[in-house]
Amino acid sequence: MFVDQVKVKIKAGDGGNGIVAFRREKFVPNGGPAGGDGGHGGNVIFAVETGMNTLMDFHYKRKFVADRGADGGNKKMTGRSADDLVVYVPEGTSIYDEDTNQLIYDLVDKDDSYIVAAGGRGGRGNTHFASAKNSAPEISENGEPGEEHNIRLELKVLADVGLVGFPSVGKSTLLSTITSSKPKVAQYHFTTLVPNLGMVRLDDGRDFAIADLPGLIEGASSGVGLGFKFLRHVERTRVILHLVDMSGQEGRTPFEDYQKINDELSKYDNNLLKRPQIIVATKMDMPDSKNNLKQFEAELSKNNNNAYKVIPISSITHSGLSNLVSETADLLAKTPKFPITDDQETKETSEYKYEADEKPFEINKDEDGNWILSGNKIEKLFKMTDTTHDQSMLRFARQLRGMGVDDALRKAGAENGDLVSILDFTFSYVD
Repeated sequence: MFVDQVKVKIKAGDGGNGIVAFRREKFVPNGGPAGGDGGHGGNVIFAVETGMNTLMDFHYKRKFVADRGADGGNKKMTGRSADDLVVYVPEGTSIYDEDTNQLIYDLVDKDDSYIVAAGGRGGRGNTHFASAKNSAPEISENGEPGEEHNIRLELKVLADVGLVGFPSVGKSTLLSTITSSKPKVAQYHFTTLVPNLGMVRLDDGRDFAIADLPGLIEGASSGVGLGFKFLRHVERTRVILHLVDMSGQEGRTPFEDYQKINDELSKYDNNLLKRPQIIVATKMDMPDSKNNLKQFEAELSKNNNNAYKVIPISSITHSGLSNLVSETADLLAKTPKFPITDDQETKETSEYKYEADEKPFEINKDEDGNWILSGNKIEKLFKMTDTTHDQSMLRFARQLRGMGVDDALRKAGAENGDLVSILDFTFSYVD
């Protein structure tokens, strides 16, 4: 089964906890705090595996969690950092944030890899909190939580040339004739349910990859038929072979077919029409094809739409195929790769972590009248607080005051004795 789009959940490993410990050895004159730091949590890395050609593996496994770092040890020993979790995907896989629909990274080359979720740093042991006023601190940090994301993986076929056109215009027949690929060929619509790839090799040593994409119909860009599901595969092609049935057997006008397919490509991504096209007039062995081709070329000229070369072929008699392959190779030689539309934007924004307008916390009330503190910053701060030691909790209280939580609660109307919750922890408000 060909799977080219899946949704998965990933979570990087949490950092290991720092610990509270003291040296009490017999012949050590200077004892004191000796709690070690926790180890770093494992990253979740997506990398290209050249042997893969589908996202089928992700159909059965939808959650990937990296290991957490080990806790710190006595004698200032740092815990072991966790190994990274490497998830392999095929070449041509795009990673999107499912919640924001933002492209995170595009894995197109065999050595590509990217850290999609960073592991948390290890928490600090009590060694770091010693001071002249507190030479024996019972304060340590829990490990930083690892990043977690809901992501969408989209596989976009890596082909130099894409075959587009209405169902039954001869895409699969052409592919099977000029390559060693064996796609399904039958006398009914939507015979091709998945993209098929083949390699074309010329006598002069040139070669290129060509993809037969499932047939488009009017409304494909809006989800009609199979087109919306597979239009994404056109994005990476450098040259489009636009197949138009000249036989007239389907009861449609060739020029209208040509316009409708271009319209669907434009609606999906207007940049697709900037790519070079060759119009392939198919089924020229049929009785009415020559007359229909003349009318088609006249319509192109009439509408000032004759920028593309028209090459008539017959996959049955093999007429025009060598000319088509040669012209396609020549056009590829002078056509650069086209970037994904928002690829440059994403590479600039993917490294940018802090949002200036992000609030450190929010205050709400539940149905019982209790105050609820929420927000990424304050929740992360709480998760890194060791609640088993009083000094750590006093430090957390000072941090809340420094963030302005006390003033905000007072301004919101909190009174002495009111219950305040952060995640699963509840305490009483004292003014």
